[in-house]
Amino acid sequence: MDMDLSGRTALVTGSSAGIGAAIAKRLASEGSRVVVHGRNADRAKAVADEIRASGGEARVVIGDLSTDGGAAAAVRAALDCWGGIDILVNNAGGPSNPSLNWDNAGPSDWVATFQLNVVSAVRMIGGCLPGMKERGWGRVIQIGSIAGISPAPFTIPDYSAAKAALHALTIHLAKSLAGSGVTANAVAPGLVISSVLEDYFRSLPGNAERAWEDIEKDAAESFSVKVGELTKPDHVASLVTYLASPLSAHVHGAVLRADGGILSSAA
Repeated sequence: MDMDLSGRTALVTGSSAGIGAAIAKRLASEGSRVVVHGRNADRAKAVADEIRASGGEARVVIGDLSTDGGAAAAVRAALDCWGGIDILVNNAGGPSNPSLNWDNAGPSDWVATFQLNVVSAVRMIGGCLPGMKERGWGRVIQIGSIAGISPAPFTIPDYSAAKAALHALTIHLAKSLAGSGVTANAVAPGLVISSVLEDYFRSLPGNAERAWEDIEKDAAESFSVKVGELTKPDHVASLVTYLASPLSAHVHGAVLRADGGILSSAA
């Protein structure tokens, strides 16, 4: 299916690895010019090189979005790449410290997590949105989490609250953009497999000699993933690509789950 993205320019924050890299590659494969962003120049360059090797267009911007200066510099560099940003994917973020809980997380930890996951997105929206509104077309997509819908017990309360705030930010932004030609939506992934997570599951007792397919099936069952396999970065990228395309014109102010059915509900 042609997603009608040729000639559009996308900025994907935190796209030097993982979900962000998958999103950048998928958008490029559909014809978008992609600005790859990260804090590690070598990793970001590797993603951009892979996109170019596959026939796509990509440039690299480096910057720490958790500070005003770093975000402003990243926005300026991204806008300079091709003269504007049509699609902003706010993917940069994550737990500031995965071991935090209510016993050891202090106010400064909460501030750091919100800077990383929420305020960074606000900064990027502030820098990219005016051009979208001026041109009468644009897409703002946040990468949230099912932790922001149904927080996990005991751990990372700061991260769950930050992702919930990001979802609410998206809905409020969508309402403010009525009639502008710019849509705002969020994708909430579930348990997304990574090399670190795969290594963890392989290290569990009894898994050393088992095939990954069997390990993954058991892991999916233990986490109530209804489709029988863990979510992959490409699954998230597919949904983001749809939201970035003109085909999603009537999806606005939505938080769409990509969790394999973990939070199956009618709402």
